[in-house]
Amino acid sequence: MTSLHTNDSTPPTRLMKRWILPADATDAAKLVLDETPVPVPGPGEIRIRVRAISMNYRDQLILKGPFGRLPEQDLVPLSDVAGEIDAVGPQVKGWSVGDRVTNLHVLDWSDGRPPAAMGLGLGALHEDGVLAEYVVLPARRIMRAPANLDHCEAATLPVAALTAWNALYGDHPITADSTVLIIGSGGVALSALQFARAAGARVYATVRNNAAGETLVRLGAAGYVNSTTAHDWGDAIFALSGGIDKVVDSVGVSILTQALAALAPGGEIATLGLFDATARPLDGYALLGKQARIRGVAVGSEAMHRDLVRYVETHDIHPVIDRRIDFIDAPAAYTAQTAGGLFGKVVIELG
Repeated sequence: MTSLHTNDSTPPTRLMKRWILPADATDAAKLVLDETPVPVPGPGEIRIRVRAISMNYRDQLILKGPFGRLPEQDLVPLSDVAGEIDAVGPQVKGWSVGDRVTNLHVLDWSDGRPPAAMGLGLGALHEDGVLAEYVVLPARRIMRAPANLDHCEAATLPVAALTAWNALYGDHPITADSTVLIIGSGGVALSALQFARAAGARVYATVRNNAAGETLVRLGAAGYVNSTTAHDWGDAIFALSGGIDKVVDSVGVSILTQALAALAPGGEIATLGLFDATARPLDGYALLGKQARIRGVAVGSEAMHRDLVRYVETHDIHPVIDRRIDFIDAPAAYTAQTAGGLFGKVVIELG
């Protein structure tokens, strides 16, 4: 009796897990854990074995929509990834398997002025994000991760840390003689505190509770004002500091009047927050009398990101992480990010 044998040499398809935000979902509890083939990098692309993903406030806006959403389109959410290259596509130069990398938030903004159409980054509109075990990106959209950071720390750089860097150094850069004001204890504010203190600048803060203020002082802040008890906190900051040279406004344009009150003559407000983008009447006398500058800030260029990586390594700066959440519990990261008392970044971690 003859037995027949088949010899199928086709390798089994490798599968990975990813989270999908369905088109009609506005609640993180409705995220769907999906299984799909591991993507293969094409010409000019690399594949990253994802190790960590950090969250930003823009992810909450995208979840709720319509900001960053297209009708009837499912989406892999989140934008900030860190991991190792595990596959390199054809025509890629300068990158190798095993390199530790993060992503660049804005594609093809190498230096100088931002592009006319920056987009909203990965995990928005038509671009799937990084909440997956593997992601494929163009090689021109990645950056070397700082050697002194673990993956979770490195994942905080593409948006929060780079935005803080742009606020401090993108125009009228701070010096050791500068005074800087941060608002609260989120990822951008804490990065700005760390960068400014490494430069020798004095940093002040507004907070909503004294416990956060005291923690900021232990991290190097020269002082703080509780904005829940000091209604005119801009005047209080001015009296405490003698005038602020650079306000890192991570709330939004709604605080511009208070920020102007805190500002020293010739100072700058770098406004970047999306928490409250509702315009309110501006104190024109203060704006003109102080010859102040108000500058909009949105992440930064590849050149800024490269400078940031060098600075983080040189000064051995480690981003502040409030909590690390396992990939399988990713929906809980959305809840954690909106919880009261958050101090630093929420990061999703993969093994």
